[in-house]
Amino acid sequence: MAEALYQREVYGKTLVELGKDHQNIIVLDADLSSSTKTKLFGKAYPERFFNFGVAEQNMMATAAGLASCGKVVFASTFAMFATGRAWDQLRNSVCYNNFNVKLVATHAGVSVGEDGASHQAIEDIALMRSIPNMKIIVPCDGPETKDAVIAALNTPGPFYIRLSRAKVPTIEEKKPFKLGKSCVIKEGNDVSIFACGIMVEQAIKAEEILKKEGISARVINMHTLRPLDEEMIIKCVKETKGLVVCEEHTVVGGLASAIDEVVCENIPTKVIRVGIRNRFGQSGSPAELLKEYNLTGSDIVIAAKKVLSAKGG
Repeated sequence: MAEALYQREVYGKTLVELGKDHQNIIVLDADLSSSTKTKLFGKAYPERFFNFGVAEQNMMATAAGLASCGKVVFASTFAMFATGRAWDQLRNSVCYNNFNVKLVATHAGVSVGEDGASHQAIEDIALMRSIPNMKIIVPCDGPETKDAVIAALNTPGPFYIRLSRAKVPTIEEKKPFKLGKSCVIKEGNDVSIFACGIMVEQAIKAEEILKKEGISARVINMHTLRPLDEEMIIKCVKETKGLVVCEEHTVVGGLASAIDEVVCENIPTKVIRVGIRNRFGQSGSPAELLKEYNLTGSDIVIAAKKVLSAKGG
């Protein structure tokens, strides 16, 4: 892992780059453009940038209207407000019509930190997974954020791209990004560890610990939750002794639920979830909160050993 970057800053800069050659890109924000970094696009192309203030529902309805006229709309705010407050408009106006609206939400998960429970979206993926037509990407670092934004631009229909608040290390082991295809970061034969977003870094830390203890862990960056790479999931079930799924999200409705569904329908195996269990967030530093909610590399190690114990490995 190399330089740490703000995913949201990469997002803002990528919009500026794309805006030069794609005149049909419109960017919307809901009074948080300084935080989401859409202000960079607004400065470069003020005639194609609109700040709606604290009116997320209006922003999303307008995004649908603009998309109906042939525009590609990138709409941004914090994940809590983007997915929760504007869910009605996303469902009925954007996704029902399969419009070209790309919802890029920042400040997701408990790693938002000191802002506390009211701003820590840990149910957002579940909300987005419940809507037909919505594609979902959770990038693990800065470069993958750029790849995700470009993929969204080049792929018709609505997208939800989930970004963190804090800097995240750049993971050098990644293969080229491909929508709907996961990336094996570390090879292993004992246990498969699936992760998305900032939890990919924690999964790599867990693999390093397990390796020292003689346990071979395969780490998979499942950056796309829809369309989901079912082929990789089934492959890992066949080739390893069980799965661990890690996400900075409630264990209900997110990555773990998506993988559970594939496993149950195709090839049942032991799956242990590392995520948030029936709790709201709270104020604290990102490091403190990851520890409090059992989202660290050490917690993933414990889960991996449970899988192996259940399999007699």
